[in-house]
Amino acid sequence: MASASPAPLYKNPHASTSARVNDLLKRMSLDDKIGQMTQAERGAVTPEGAAALKLGSLLSGGGSVPASNTPTGWADMVDSYQKAAVSTPLGIPTLYGVDAVHGHNNVYGATIFPHNIGLGAAGNPRLVEKIGRATALEVAGTGPQWDFSPCVCVARDDRWGRTYESFGESPRDAIANASAITGLQGRRLGEKPGSVLATAKHYIGDGGTTKGVDQGDTEISERELRQIHLPPFREAIDRGVGSVMISFSSFQGVRMHAQKYLITDVLKKELRFRGLVISDYNAINQIDGKEGFTPEEVRLSVNAGIDMFMVPWDAPQFISYLKAEVQAGRVSRDRIDDANRRILAQKFELGLFEHPYTDRSLQKTFGGKEHRELARQAVRESQVLLKNDGVLPLAKKDNKIFVAGKNANDIGNQAGGWTLTWQGQSGPVIPGTTILDGLKSGAGKGTTVTYDRAGNGIDKSYRVAVAVVGETPYAEGQGDRPNGFGLDAEDLATIAKLKGSGVPVVVVTVSGRPLDIAAQLPQFDGLVAAWLPGSEGAGVADVLYGDYNPTGKLTFSWPASAAQEPVNVGDGKKALYPYGYGLRYRR
Repeated sequence: MASASPAPLYKNPHASTSARVNDLLKRMSLDDKIGQMTQAERGAVTPEGAAALKLGSLLSGGGSVPASNTPTGWADMVDSYQKAAVSTPLGIPTLYGVDAVHGHNNVYGATIFPHNIGLGAAGNPRLVEKIGRATALEVAGTGPQWDFSPCVCVARDDRWGRTYESFGESPRDAIANASAITGLQGRRLGEKPGSVLATAKHYIGDGGTTKGVDQGDTEISERELRQIHLPPFREAIDRGVGSVMISFSSFQGVRMHAQKYLITDVLKKELRFRGLVISDYNAINQIDGKEGFTPEEVRLSVNAGIDMFMVPWDAPQFISYLKAEVQAGRVSRDRIDDANRRILAQKFELGLFEHPYTDRSLQKTFGGKEHRELARQAVRESQVLLKNDGVLPLAKKDNKIFVAGKNANDIGNQAGGWTLTWQGQSGPVIPGTTILDGLKSGAGKGTTVTYDRAGNGIDKSYRVAVAVVGETPYAEGQGDRPNGFGLDAEDLATIAKLKGSGVPVVVVTVSGRPLDIAAQLPQFDGLVAAWLPGSEGAGVADVLYGDYNPTGKLTFSWPASAAQEPVNVGDGKKALYPYGYGLRYRR
C-alpha cells in the first residue's frame, strides 16, 4: 500500500515563515498571485464568488455590516468567507479588514473609545496600548483579523475633516501613541489570542495638505515631509506594524498611489518595511483625476510598490487589468512575487493557516464592563480644562445644576464619525452614557440636575449652568471646514439664554478639532474641551465634578480665529491657547 504523500511545507506550522512563503509561492499560478493582491467589499461578492476570484482579502467599509449586526452575526459572516477560501485547492485563508478606529465601531454594542484627538490630549501611551488591546479582542472575537488603524497622521490645519483622527500637530504625538500598534498586534503578530494586523496610515503627508483639504495636495519640501510626517511611520515600523495604507492625498502634485520613490525607495528600502502596503478605498481611481481606474493606473500603482488593492466594487476588472499588464511585461513577475511574499507572510504570522476561524471565546470581552471602564478612564484623561473662573469643579452635594446644549444628551454626537456608519449620526445610536447621564448619576445628596436642550426654564435659582455644545458627526471629506469652524446658531442662542439668566456658565465643547470661540470666550466662566469621548460620556462628568482632576493637555494649538489657520507649535503665531496648555483644579 502506497504511503500518503507528505503535507506541503507551507502547511507545516513549525517551518519558518520565509520557508513557508517560498514553498507556497512555487505552487501558485499567476491567477492565484493576482487574486491575493485584490481586496473586495463584502457587499460586492459572495463567499463563493470571492473564492472563485482567489481574493486575498475582504473588507467591510463604514456601515457595511451583516444582517445581524452582532458579534455572532459578524463571526458567522467572516467565517463563511473563510470557509470558502480554505476550501480552494491551495487553501489560502483570507484576511478580513475593518476600520476599527476608536473601538470596533462598526458593530452595535462595541466599546467606543475617544477618537485619537482625545487620546493625544490624554498623553498616556500605555493607556493607548491598552485600548489597542481591548479593540483587538473585540475585533478578533467577531471575525476580522485586520484593523485599518491607527492613523499616525500629523494634522497641521484644523480645517481638515480628519483632524480628530490625529493624535496631535507634532510628530511626537503620533510617535508616542504608536503604542496602539503594540496593543493591536501584541509584541509580535500572532503571539497571543486576539492579535490583529495593525495598519499605520495614511502614508504620507495626509495631514499636511494645503488649506487642510481632504485628499488634497501636500505642497511642502521633501525635507519638511521627512521632518514632520515621516517619523511616525518610522516608529510604526520599529514596532513591527504589519501593514501601511497609502494616502489619498498628493505630494507636490502627484497622487501618493503613484509615488514609487516614496513607497518603494523610502518606505520599503530606506525604512526597511517588510509588511504589506495596502491602497486606500478606490484610491487608484484618482491617479489620473478621472472616474474609474485604467490599466495605466493599475500599472503605475503596482510598480510604485503597492501590494494589495482595495478595489471594493471592481475586483474582477482589477484582476483582468493586472493580469494583462503582467503578460505584456509592463509589470514584472518579480514585483508580483514581492507583493505576495509580503501578504502571505502576514497570514502565516497571524497563524491563519492553523486557526482560520473566529475565536468566539473572545466575545465574552465584547462591550463588557472592563473595556467600558477603560474607555471611561480614557475620557477622563482626555478632558482639557481651558478656562476656570472659580466655577469648576461642580459641587456634588446641595447643588442646583442646569444642563443645556445639543450635545449634552446625544451619544451619537459625542461618538462622532466612524460610529456604526462612515459619517456617524446623531441620536441614541449606540449603548453607553451621555454627558447628561453622567451628570445625573454623579449628583450627590441634595443636588438636582435639570436639562433642556435649548436652555428654556433656567432662572436665578440655579447655581451653575453647563452648556454642552460643538459639532455633530462627520468623517473625511464632509468634515472639511474651509469657511470656519465656530459654534453654530443653535449653540450661540443656547449659551446666550443661559448667560442672560445671570447664572455662571460652563461650556463643554464636543468636537473633532479646536473650535473658533475667541469672540464668545468672555461669556464663559469655565471651558472644557471634551473632544469626541465615545460611548462613555460619564467620564466627562467625572472631571466636571472633580472626581478626577483634569490632566489633559492640548496637542493642537487652539487658534485665535479660523482665519489664523494653519497655526502650529513653533511657527511664531500666537494661539488662543498654546500647544501643551491645560489647567488643573486647585485643591
